[in-house]
Amino acid sequence: MSAHPPSAVSPAAPRGGASAIAAARSIVRPLVLGLESSCDDTAAALVDAAGTIHSSLVAGQNDDHAPYGGVVPEIAARAHSDRLTPLVGQALAEAGVGLADLDAVAATAGPGLIGGVMVGLVTGKALAYAAGKPLIAVNHLEGHALSPRLSEPSLDFPYLLLLVSGGHTQLLRVEGPGSYKRLATTIDDAAGEAFDKSAKILGLGYPGGPAIETLAREGDDGAVALPRPLAGSSEPHFSFAGLKSAVLRAANATPPPDPADLAASFQRAAADCLVDRSRKALDASPGVTAFVVAGGVAANQTIRSALTGLASEFDLPLVAPPLALCTDNAAMIAWAGIERFPAGEFDGLDVPARARWPLDPDGEAVRGAGAKA
Repeated sequence: MSAHPPSAVSPAAPRGGASAIAAARSIVRPLVLGLESSCDDTAAALVDAAGTIHSSLVAGQNDDHAPYGGVVPEIAARAHSDRLTPLVGQALAEAGVGLADLDAVAATAGPGLIGGVMVGLVTGKALAYAAGKPLIAVNHLEGHALSPRLSEPSLDFPYLLLLVSGGHTQLLRVEGPGSYKRLATTIDDAAGEAFDKSAKILGLGYPGGPAIETLAREGDDGAVALPRPLAGSSEPHFSFAGLKSAVLRAANATPPPDPADLAASFQRAAADCLVDRSRKALDASPGVTAFVVAGGVAANQTIRSALTGLASEFDLPLVAPPLALCTDNAAMIAWAGIERFPAGEFDGLDVPARARWPLDPDGEAVRGAGAKA
């Protein structure tokens, strides 16, 4: 159930070895620089243990990838390499601090597109070494999982988390930093991937999620009959490939439906699937303090509204980060580092970048693509 392996602190990270580590552990309110580069957003942020975000900058790459209808890994890695160092300088300047004022550097070490992850992690290692500060290698998914506690300090463990993004759709019981129990995952496409591919089918371009949501406001969400894969199934997991394929068949029908109706019907079907599977997980999760949703798809207001209704059925609050903390950002990475800081869970400069890194490595094997999660 650990989201990260035991710490591997090398004498070179930070400089000063054990004495520097001991000094860091005595800090009550650390200030942490976070770096994020796992997909197509380059980000840097300064956050302290009181939850104050001193700066949070994101350099998107939508224009770089729009001609291809999706993220091109090589283009993403090169963009991160060009943008991250200047962005760090800007984030430090906006916060009014220098490297010497930091208490740690937290960098995404995976999962994600490996080229981009390596850019961010190597930059984090260099900064930590130069400043003589601890390095914290953060699981990107843990950043999302803990981000609601950045905006809602009263949120207590354990809570049920719906992590719903472009690369992952999972339900996890969150017991604390580094302690997760996966209850469900997708056996094929993630929800965000289905949004992006459905947007491409409709000719809406990239990124697809916001485009679908905007067009759907003009449509009738009951106009096009679409499936709800695995809804009502005894199996706990998600599936979105069939829904995406149904959108393609509908778009190619003669005559085709109104694009706004198809977008609205798809969005409603996706929301229904998320609610159905989450209801099953809530039934199996006694004692949780809240139902939490995080990840880029959590920015969708139709989905938020549907999940709010579900949470009320269980007399639980629905906790969701502000929209700026739903999509990929570095404030959540810095916060994940802060959550791990009191335990002295620092990493050595030899910590590897990872393309795959499950939050619950002991989770049961899942058929289909879910096995990678």
